[in-house]
Parts: sequence; structure tokens; C-alpha cells
Amino acid sequence: MLWSLTFMEFPTLTPTPSTYVDGGVKKNMAVTQFEAVDARRCFPCWDEPALKARFKITLDVSKEFMALSNMPVLDEKLTGDIKTVYFEESPHMSTYLVAFVIGLFDYIEETTVDGIKVRVYCPLGKSEEGRYSLSLAIKVLDYFTKYFSMSYPLPKLDMVAVPEFSGGAMENNGLIVYRENLMLYDDLHSSAKNKQVLAICVAHEVAHHWFGNLVTMAWWSDLWLNEGFATWVSYMAIETLFPEWKMWTQFLQQTASGLVIDALEESHPIEMEVHPARSIDDKFDAISYKKGSTIIRMLQIYLGDENFQKALSEYIKRYAWKNAKTDDLWAVISEESGTQINLMMDTWTKQMGYPAISVKSSDNTLEFEQSHFLLSGLHSDSQWIIPITLSLGSYNKQKNFVIETKFHKVDISKDFADANTTTTPETIPNTGDGNFWIKVNTSQSGFYRVKYDDKLASQLRKAVENNVLSETDKFGVLDDAYALCQAGQQLLSSLLSLIDVYRKELDYIVTSRLIHVCNGIVNIATEAIPDLVFELKQFFINVLQFSATKLGWEPILDEDHSSAILRGRLYTALASFDDDKTHEEAMQRFQAYMRDRKTTLLSADTKMAVYLAVIRKATVSSRYGFESMLQLYREADTAENREEILRILAACPDQDLLVEALDFLVSDEVREQDIVYGLAGISFEGRHRAWKWFKDNWDPIFNRYGANFLLTNFVRDIITPFCSNEEANEIEEFFATRPHEAVAMDLKQSLEQVRIKARWVEFIRQDHSLPDLIEKLAAKGSS
Repeated sequence: MLWSLTFMEFPTLTPTPSTYVDGGVKKNMAVTQFEAVDARRCFPCWDEPALKARFKITLDVSKEFMALSNMPVLDEKLTGDIKTVYFEESPHMSTYLVAFVIGLFDYIEETTVDGIKVRVYCPLGKSEEGRYSLSLAIKVLDYFTKYFSMSYPLPKLDMVAVPEFSGGAMENNGLIVYRENLMLYDDLHSSAKNKQVLAICVAHEVAHHWFGNLVTMAWWSDLWLNEGFATWVSYMAIETLFPEWKMWTQFLQQTASGLVIDALEESHPIEMEVHPARSIDDKFDAISYKKGSTIIRMLQIYLGDENFQKALSEYIKRYAWKNAKTDDLWAVISEESGTQINLMMDTWTKQMGYPAISVKSSDNTLEFEQSHFLLSGLHSDSQWIIPITLSLGSYNKQKNFVIETKFHKVDISKDFADANTTTTPETIPNTGDGNFWIKVNTSQSGFYRVKYDDKLASQLRKAVENNVLSETDKFGVLDDAYALCQAGQQLLSSLLSLIDVYRKELDYIVTSRLIHVCNGIVNIATEAIPDLVFELKQFFINVLQFSATKLGWEPILDEDHSSAILRGRLYTALASFDDDKTHEEAMQRFQAYMRDRKTTLLSADTKMAVYLAVIRKATVSSRYGFESMLQLYREADTAENREEILRILAACPDQDLLVEALDFLVSDEVREQDIVYGLAGISFEGRHRAWKWFKDNWDPIFNRYGANFLLTNFVRDIITPFCSNEEANEIEEFFATRPHEAVAMDLKQSLEQVRIKARWVEFIRQDHSLPDLIEKLAAKGSS
């Protein structure tokens, strides 16, 4: 099938106009975003992923504009002020991947070793900020070509940064579109964290040219074949290119996010029913991306890298230019690896949720029991076929096996012969300290929780304290304990005692999770035990102070990438806990920056921490911090700088100032796509005022944002901070007369999370050991 499409000048089209300022003059460009089902709004077509066609596109544009599409330009003709641009015919592809961009750009280009011309199109005057993305694209194209044993399938690749875009980025065939902050990088002013985010984003979108564009899901019910695989392979590519970044370790953040959403009753299976097609919009979520990518990683480790790579290469070859279903993938992998995985993987993709594995030690036997883990405390009969990895006192002593039933036993009598040997994963020395520990789910490669009996949990806590566990396992011990506590299966006092042994942690991924857990505890304690919150914050400040002091505010010459990211994360956390010393230092650095924008006292990596400290001190009667942030926002000349300010603007505890911040977010000064940054930063203290503001402004918010993804962010970010059933009832009552299909799933999930926290509040109030424990922990000081 061949579609020959001619589009007249863009003001008459359905593509969204994207505005920008050039020399003080506001100008327009046009950019398309057809995924999932919007190609039909632009041209008549059978707008389904399985109905692939070849496309021959012609664009009529004003002569001063550039016109880009999926394929290279074949010819151009000028008739008066109108330029007609003819593009080469495309290979077979789905309608949602058709794209064009019309506007003014500067560009830079390179050619791969295979002769693929790669161009990066940037805002006028900013082409050098695209240099990093260009180099990444060249490298990952080569990596994916080798990994999949299949060349990049198109004659060119264009990547375009646009100022306004509904998604973060879109993998249109041969024409990837990005928001500016996900493609442009400035060596002098961009943070290490942004450098990493950008790298993953570029790798993710380029990877889609194999998983998604070349081999496409047959229907939206298999969306995860696109997004889960692109997420997984993007981390693998960046791990290979930048091994010092430890991306597989950082991948645990993807796993953790997937585990949170999939522990809800309102979750959904990876393979899901999607009818009608437009209902797919709210399935671009943590299940498709994060759970999907994690079970791929789990399967990769289960089968081995070589077998898995061989199978994927055959899958790509067999279904190139075609469509496939999940069952097709499992069939090829089973055939190529020699291991039948269909039954096992069906338990992970065809049913929602995941198991918690209870582990008990009895004599020389480990007893396992699996059950469906739900944060609500409810139970189901679901079971999984689970590949288990297990370490016994040493990373030299591991067991791998599969649990296929509810109960399972493993004999470890032979392993007790070496019970006095404990090792670190890096050097494997004999520490000779006489401790024996057992860690299930080694390296956190599986998508499940582990609940240990008291003896095993105590041994693991000692192993964390003695620093004999890998960073991934220290992450896992803490993350599982936090989830069990939220579900009412572990006391908060037990979790706080565990946190106490993380005082000297310096690894980025572990400390980042530690901060996440501490933030969650402070928020729930504000509702459950408000009289203890000050001491609780002081305890957490003391826990983090060792790492913060070790790193300091200033960058260290030749320090590693993760130290730069960790520095910003630590001081942002200390600012959020209202640490006086952090606030004082931050204010001094901020005032120096306001006097001199070139000062070295405010680095790209600590800027967010400083901004947060300043905004948390701002009030209606003392507006310096708030007004300064607005000034900096209006001066900002990069999307990254504007994003940093929006992320903290609504973090002020002052209720009236919070309303001003929310009003600013929905003003004409903020692009619609950027409102999400501000919503995610609303202070916990301001949750009630934010909800009132949302109710008062529902009609204009709904009328303006009801047709796109943004409305779900309003719902999720304003509702989920609540912690009581009374508030959940009020929210339900409000939306009962305001039903909207686009936010239905997010509303249900948000309300469930509120009720889960309400249940947790009651559990905490029954833990009578907390007052004495928190007082004791807070008094210990920093190590």
C-alpha cells in the first residue's frame, strides 16, 4: 500500500503550532505528534499499527522555512513565495510514525561508519548545544546495529529540538522530535544529572527504530514491546558507552517505580485489553515502561547474555517490517535459547501484580512462600513462576533456581561449612568477622519483594552495617523493607532501625533511595505522629550529614559522575528537611549568584538544592526568594534553567505564596508542557491549599487541558499527597459529578494510594515504641 500525501502550508494543518522567540519576535513552527491515534486527524488513513504502508510525502511551505519528514528530500521547487518539498518514498511503516516538522533551525551533522547521515536540528544560534546528542546518536546507532545484527533501516536520521511538544520525545521513523531540555546540552551550565537523562532519552528513541518502528506491535495491547524494550536496551547501551556511570545499578530506579504502581489493586497486566484505541493514552505508564523493562532484564539474566542476544537478533530478523505479539517474542526466544519460557513469562505479562516471597530459616533449610503483594493488604490467589537468585554469605556462593509453586524449600546445609566467610562483591576478600547472611534476589534482578524472618533480617542489617553487600543489594534491602512497612507487614520502628545503619553510605543509587524513603516517612509521620516530626527530620539530617560533609558543596577535580549527581541530591534533601546549616549556606550562595551570575559558588549540580532552600524560606511577608525565582525564570535562556525553577516554585510551605505559584504555573508565562514540573514540586505542607485551588479552578483547568496528558498530572500530583479516608471520600465525591475518561485510571490509582496511606497512618499510631526510639536516634548526631 502506498500513500501519496501533499500538505499545504502548516497554519491549515492539525499539527500543533510550536512558538518560540527569535530576536524578541514571537514566531511559529509546526511539529506533528501522531502516536497513538492522531494520524487520522491529519490525513485519511487506516490508523492502526498493523496496517503498515509506504508513504510519499510532499510539503508546501513558505520559502524561508525548512521542511523535514521521515525520509530524505528528493526535490524542491519554488513557486513565488511557496516552496514545494518532495520526500523520498518511505519503507513500510505504521501511521503513528509518520511525521514532519516545519520551521527555522541551525543544524550540525555527522555520518556513521555505515554511511548513515545523522543531523541534529537546534534552535537558531544553539547548534553547538546539540553536539553531545549528535555524538550519542552516532555511538548508539553503531551499538544497536551490532547488538541486533541488523543495520539501521533508513537512509538518514534527523533529531530535532522543539520548544513545545506534548511528549518528552517521539521516535518518528527517521525524524525523532525532542523537547529542548532532552536534546540540548551545555558543558558549562548543564548538570551531570541532565547529561545522563539526555543520554538515556537519545538511546531510548534511537532504539525504537528496531523495537517499535522496524518490528511493531500488532496492536496497542502489546505497547510494552515498544516501550519496555526501548527502556531496557537504552540502559544497556549507555552502560556500555559509559561504564563509570553504573547504569545497570541506576536501572533499579525503574524497577522500584514499577513495583510501586504494580502493588496497587488498580494496576493492570503488561498485556492488556485496549478498546477503543484512544484508551491507550493512560497505558503509557510505569507498567509498560518500567515493569516491562525489568522483566526483560530478569529474563536476560535468567537465560544469559549470549543466548538472549542471539534470540533477539533472530526475532528482529524474522519480524522486520512486520508486526508481532508478545507470544511471537516468547516463541522465538524459546526456540533460539533452547529453554521454554512461555509459561513462566505469561505469569509476568498476562496477570497484574507480582509476588512477595517470605523466607524463613529452619535448621539447614530455607523455606519460601510466595503471595501476591498488594499495598492495600488484600490477598489474591495469583502465583508466578519465579527465577530466584540467592547469595549465602558471599557473592562467590550463589544458588539459582525457579519457584513454580506457592511453597518451596532449599537445602543449604553444605553452605554452612563456610559460614564464617563474608565477602564484598568487588574484591571478594575474607573479612573474618564471623557473620553469615542470606540475600534473596541478588542484585535486585527480579521483579518481586522479599520478606525475611527476624533472624535473616537481623543478619542482613548487620551485613549492611559492615558494608559487605553490593550497592544493588543495599538498595534492595532498604526498598523492600519500606514497601513492607507501607503495607503494614513491618513496623516503622524496625524500618528506622534499618535506616540507622546506612549512616556512612556514599553510593549514589543507595543514598538516592535512602532519601526517597526518608521523604516518604516524614510525610506520613506529619499525619500520623506530628509531634515527632521535628526529631524525625533531625535523625534523617544526621544520617545524611556524613555523605554531605564528605562531598562538600564544591565540585572536586576529576571526581566521578555519580559524585556530582549525589552532591545535588544530598543537599536538596537536607534543604527539604529544613536543615539550618544547609539553608544558611544556600542563601549565601544564592545572594552571591544574584549579585553576579558568573559566580562559581552556584554550580549546575547544586543549583536545585540552593533554589529549594531559598523558596522554603519565602513567605508572603518576606518575598525576596519567591520574587528572585520569578526574575531568574524570566531571564532564563534555556529550557533546563526554566525547568529547575519550576520544579521548586510551589515547594514553599507558605500557603498564600503557594497559590501565587500555582497561578503562575497556569499563566501564559509557562508553556503547557512545563506545568508538570511545578505540579510535581508542590510542598507537602501545601497539599490542602493546592486541593482547594484545584477545585476552585476546575472549570478553566478542564477546559484548557482536558484533552491532553496534562490533566492526569493535575489529578495525580494534587491528590496523592493526602493520607486519610476522609480526604479520599471528599475527592471521590468531587469527581463523581465530573467524570472524565482520560483521568479515570489515574484517579483510581491516586485514591487507592491515599487509602493505603490512611491505613499506614493507623499502623504507625499503634507502634508505641516510636517516641523513645526516634528521640534516641535523633540524639545520636551525625557519624
